[in-house]
Amino acid sequence: MNRDFLVYLAGPITGTTFGECTDWREYVKSKFPPNIIGLSPMRGKDYISHEGPIKHDYEGYPLSSAKGITARDTFDVTRSDLIFVNLLGATKVSIGTVLEIGMAHILNKQIVVVMEEKGNPHEHAMIADMTKYLLFDLDEAINLTSLILLPD
Repeated sequence: MNRDFLVYLAGPITGTTFGECTDWREYVKSKFPPNIIGLSPMRGKDYISHEGPIKHDYEGYPLSSAKGITARDTFDVTRSDLIFVNLLGATKVSIGTVLEIGMAHILNKQIVVVMEEKGNPHEHAMIADMTKYLLFDLDEAINLTSLILLPD
């Protein structure tokens, strides 16, 4: 039986540019087979594409208000089959991403994390413990995600 799989694409947003937080997500989605669907927390948010560093929230926009961000991201983590977390290049801890890892862990979701082997600000015993798969290369993490979700 063929079915679609949902993968939530977690990673830093606050303090990044629109391109920095969307380009890698589009790349990952383009590498997935057709029945693996990447869910970006940035979908439908082109209205902030002109911003410099992205702020914590934008109260004038329902999807970008504090409640809107929390509601949709929680919904996406809950309904996803796997959480794909890209922490490569992070310069500070992403509180939202860490919360999403925690949610996914509590929900017993598969969690694939990609980050530098050393020096990433997310190096922490609890992150390491909750992470099901830790990789250091984006393309390897994409490939592993497909191997986890798809039958032979």
